[in-house]
Amino acid sequence: MSQPLAERMRPQTLDDYVGQGHLVGVNAPFRKLIDSHCIHSCIFWGPPGVGKTTLAHIISNTLQTPFYTLNAISGGVREVRDIIERASSERFFSSQSPILFIDEIHRFSKSQQDSLLSAVEKGIITLIGATTENPSFEVIRPLLSRCQLYVLNPLDEEDLRALLFRAVQTDIVLKSKHVNLKQTEALFQYSSGDARRMLGIVDLLVQTSVGDEIDVTDDAVKQVIQHNPVGYDKHGEFHYDIISSFIKSIRGSDPDAAVYWLARMIEGGEDPIFIARRLVVSAAEDIGLANPNALLIANAAFDAVSKIGLPEGRIPLSEATIYLAASPKSNSAYKAIDNALQKIKETGDLPVPLHLRNAPNSTMKQLGYATGYKYAHDYPDHFVEQQFMPDRLVEQRFWEPCQNASEDKLSERMRRLWNKKYQ
Repeated sequence: MSQPLAERMRPQTLDDYVGQGHLVGVNAPFRKLIDSHCIHSCIFWGPPGVGKTTLAHIISNTLQTPFYTLNAISGGVREVRDIIERASSERFFSSQSPILFIDEIHRFSKSQQDSLLSAVEKGIITLIGATTENPSFEVIRPLLSRCQLYVLNPLDEEDLRALLFRAVQTDIVLKSKHVNLKQTEALFQYSSGDARRMLGIVDLLVQTSVGDEIDVTDDAVKQVIQHNPVGYDKHGEFHYDIISSFIKSIRGSDPDAAVYWLARMIEGGEDPIFIARRLVVSAAEDIGLANPNALLIANAAFDAVSKIGLPEGRIPLSEATIYLAASPKSNSAYKAIDNALQKIKETGDLPVPLHLRNAPNSTMKQLGYATGYKYAHDYPDHFVEQQFMPDRLVEQRFWEPCQNASEDKLSERMRRLWNKKYQ
């Protein structure tokens, strides 16, 4: 049979639908809307293989209303307008607006999305969009405001198991075989909550088996897959989630978690220079003055990766990641510069005190430029107290030391030199 197992197992009713109990389970709010035949325009947001397209088809079957499908990759403004014209004429023969399902709606351009606005607002069509990307970034605000957003989650192991058993018991092809579910850990692990991926793996096991005896084992799954396909989109939502987890693990002083997320990025094909650049930022922002060597280590890793690339570059990346995660943390430098920038926005360009100004010629000297400036190296400990701030900000503080061994020493020196200012 040429039709894939995932397509053969696509449910036609909510009773056969697996997962998303928070939306379509018994007494769930979205199920009540479907059962009452009162569906509004909405967007389904979730990872691949969790039932977004299937749910749209089930809604159409339940409501028994005209159903149009567009793929955002191949469809354009003309196709949208043609469907809206047809839907407008069919609207008079049905209490429910025709449904327009747009898969991968995040790939629609702004003009394509604009072409939907009027029809959605007037109820000419009921729009159902499906996306794997965050709609708040990818869908224009006017369209998003006219749609209800529903989040679909990856299927958990219980959901995948139920779907697997149903496939073995009811699929026309699998029923004709002897499928022995001896081990399922690898199958569920490599599926990563994606029903389509799991059923695709089962399809491979069937196609590569000799005879009607099919043993589902961890080794058999690994053999047909050869390589675990990593769910990682270098330009999408997942990209930002992973790098966020990586940086937060470093900030939270968890080397093991940081290396794990590093490995996820490397395995997913992330640009190693991007990773190294984020390490440099983290060293300055999160470790800072608590361990100034962290910035040197991160910069050295950036330099090394730039020279040697992958796969060897994974080693300096790992070294820097572990060092940064294990280092004491301080964000005092990060906060100090942001405090100073905010103060400048509030006060504008305050005059530079005369004694701090440059005096390259006699005219400037006559105007008092540099008059009274004290050269620090002429004084004990290479320090002399004088005003360095604009007059309005003499008592202003921006740097507030964090409590760590390195900044404790710096803070103590400032108190000794400046007395009241750094108390």
